[in-house]
Amino acid sequence: MTPSPAMDDIDRRLVAAVQRGLPLVPRPYHAVAEAIGVEPGEVMSRLRAMLARGAVRRIGAVPNHYALGYRANGMTVWDVDDARTDELGAVVGALEFVSHCYRRPRHPPQWPYNLFAMVHGRSRDEVEAKTAQIAARLGDAARAHQILYSTRILKKTGLRLAD
Repeated sequence: MTPSPAMDDIDRRLVAAVQRGLPLVPRPYHAVAEAIGVEPGEVMSRLRAMLARGAVRRIGAVPNHYALGYRANGMTVWDVDDARTDELGAVVGALEFVSHCYRRPRHPPQWPYNLFAMVHGRSRDEVEAKTAQIAARLGDAARAHQILYSTRILKKTGLRLAD
């Protein structure tokens, strides 16, 4: 395996410029390019390269679900066969109402769950109805599940470069 190339000065300036989010303007990559002194095409090609090598995992919007009216936020946790976790996770993750879905290790006997899927709703009844849709898709592959509701908002951030 070839090691990832080290970040150069432009990469560092680029990451520092976008690590708290892209600017909310019609042409965000152009604004970033202007701020760090490069062409917009270079900003986009460098970000694509960082995505391709895994230095950046994703670029996307992070909505504030509470501000959008989604007050019931439930992490659904599922006990599925370990050999089928990827397959079943793809099914669950493709549902439009699941914001993220991933595998986590079990910790038996207290914690038998290995598939997690976040569901947002305007009420707990809505989250429970969406969870029932997941259960129907999983069928007998889901041996057990629970819904763990958020009780407060936690600030979500990724890795930050020192300024």
